[in-house]
Amino acid sequence: MTTPAFIVVIPARYQSSRLPGKMLLDIAGKPMILHVVERARQSRASAVYVATDDDRIRSVCEAAGARVCMTDPAHQSGTDRIAEVAAQLGLGTDACVVNVQGDEPLIPPAVINQVATNLAARPDVGICTLYADIDEESEFHNPNAVKLVTDHAGNVLYFSRAPIPWPRDGHIDGTLWGKRHLGIYGYRVNVLQQFVSWPPSPLEQTEKLEQLRAMTQGVRLHAERCCEAIPAGVDTAEDLEVVRQLLSKR
Repeated sequence: MTTPAFIVVIPARYQSSRLPGKMLLDIAGKPMILHVVERARQSRASAVYVATDDDRIRSVCEAAGARVCMTDPAHQSGTDRIAEVAAQLGLGTDACVVNVQGDEPLIPPAVINQVATNLAARPDVGICTLYADIDEESEFHNPNAVKLVTDHAGNVLYFSRAPIPWPRDGHIDGTLWGKRHLGIYGYRVNVLQQFVSWPPSPLEQTEKLEQLRAMTQGVRLHAERCCEAIPAGVDTAEDLEVVRQLLSKR
């Protein structure tokens, strides 16, 4: 299938509670954010933008030839930042924007294309995302691993930090059929525009999962198994060292 036209936006904040300044931390000779930009450029996106409110990130990205959109520092989430970029660029309401996290320097370009293709193929869906099968019980119980359940067609029924679906008798027989959500999204611009106008929903506030705001408003979300494994992103100093070792070997 031909990948439809889409752009990639990479939200990039300087501040990080667990790893301050992580977007600019060195990995194999270059700042992390530039690894993400390179991965996104290897996809079929028509353009790649970094969305930031920090001049240090802007300077590094522009020096490397990356496109940067400066956004409001008051934004509370990456989705707010992406919506502003769509407005700055004057994108049409049916345009597709793929949100690639700025702390995933190993993201495969193929999964970026996958999200965009899925969205284009489903005109009744507002947001597309991906998941990976859970194969370890510890991950199934880990609240930092967001789980999701879908119907037979891949439409998402719910996201949760809790282990779902939960076996009634509490016994897991060794075959874990849970799905772990992967934090990459494809949005239609009209959904982005609506999303930032909605207040946080009670479900969103309880689970601390922004996508539940859209679901509460009736937006259809579709999730497909990722076509390639997505290595873990960088949230901690330990994660950073793992990624450094992987990229140094390459």
